Amino acid sequence: MRFSAAQIAQATDGEVVGDADAVIDGVNIDSRIVGPGQLFVPIVAERDGHAFIGKAVEAGATVYLSSDPTTDVPGATVVRVADTALALADLGRAARTRLPARVVGVTGSVGKTSTKDLLAGVLATTYPTAASEKSFNNELGLPMTLVNAPDSTEAVVLEMGARGIGHIELLCGIGRPTVGVITRVEAVHLEMFGSLEAVAQAKGELIEALPDDGVAVLNADDPVVAAMAARTSAPVLTYGLAPTADVHASGVSLDSELRASFRLHTPWGEADVRLGARGAHQVPNALAAAAAGGGVGVPVEQIALGLRIAALSGLRMELTTTPSGVIVINDAYNANPTSMTAALNSLATLRAGRRVAVLGAMAELGDDSDAAHAGITRTAIELGVEVIAVDAPAYGDGARHVAGVDAAVAALADLADGDAVLVKASRAAALERVANRLVG
Repeated sequence: MRFSAAQIAQATDGEVVGDADAVIDGVNIDSRIVGPGQLFVPIVAERDGHAFIGKAVEAGATVYLSSDPTTDVPGATVVRVADTALALADLGRAARTRLPARVVGVTGSVGKTSTKDLLAGVLATTYPTAASEKSFNNELGLPMTLVNAPDSTEAVVLEMGARGIGHIELLCGIGRPTVGVITRVEAVHLEMFGSLEAVAQAKGELIEALPDDGVAVLNADDPVVAAMAARTSAPVLTYGLAPTADVHASGVSLDSELRASFRLHTPWGEADVRLGARGAHQVPNALAAAAAGGGVGVPVEQIALGLRIAALSGLRMELTTTPSGVIVINDAYNANPTSMTAALNSLATLRAGRRVAVLGAMAELGDDSDAAHAGITRTAIELGVEVIAVDAPAYGDGARHVAGVDAAVAALADLADGDAVLVKASRAAALERVANRLVG
């Protein structure tokens, strides 16, 4: 989205030093990837982004924000502000005023990034669409999505994460969604929230923020989410596997590469769907995307097309076969007990000789962490899956424990043609390194 330096200053209550008519198209907070013509916003965190203003200007940033005049680059255009992160949020609010009413917020304990990706695919069949990149779902990523939306955008998908109560309310104040999607409420991130009730309270802030003429898209299979209908005056669309949901699926089946097919039932008609995304657990995410897409006018035939061609963010159920014939499922982006169980079930459905899960720690589970890890090992054993735990002793006695990526790869040396391995952990473990070694 194009802004002049003067318009940026007006939106952020800042002051232009340099060319007030200088124009930016988009924004970035990373000097390593800032593009020519973009606005660079230095964020003050563990590292002070002001130290990289010079590199950003050299890379082609037309304008930059700054709260530290001592870092100014001579001859460059700067908008001086009191706080660069707050100024980015203000610029996101200004960008939102230029966008149409089709702004969809997506949140939930699990599945929100995949649902965001599927919904972006659905909307793009009918409208020029912008969506959060990767998991850019916080107070920095969300306004960046708005500012980086092309001026021709007719629909936007905003992923919304939360570290506590009030965070999604803040994001809604920036993005002002007209459609809200809640995937599930699960006992994840409890180190930050403290209780399942607090998680539900936080996620439901999205529904409370919707206008009366908006649409709340709620998971009928999750009683906690379904109950959020009472927290909004907007019309409600339900989705789920049960036939009583407004948008539901029948005849679900998986092919040999874990891609689901089903008959889609909606208030706007029916269609046959074959997902590009892998795993039966993607079917509810696809139904959420279908409900939100239909709620803003995407025809059911285009919904089916969008679900088939949608591209998911990386490290999510990526299936590769090695030259030796071993099937590798790289689902290493993140993990919690719900997503871990779903991935193990997907592994168990594959036609394979041995099935092995290489698992790293699941983070932010609070006091239930040890029990949750041990429960995953029991689930794996029940499914006939061997567990190799990498630097994660909480998986217990039923797992084979190794230290580090090299040891994990060595433990898989005896895999043979027709065997299958799943790699999954929370993001901090960066366990995709194991998958990369296997397929590389």
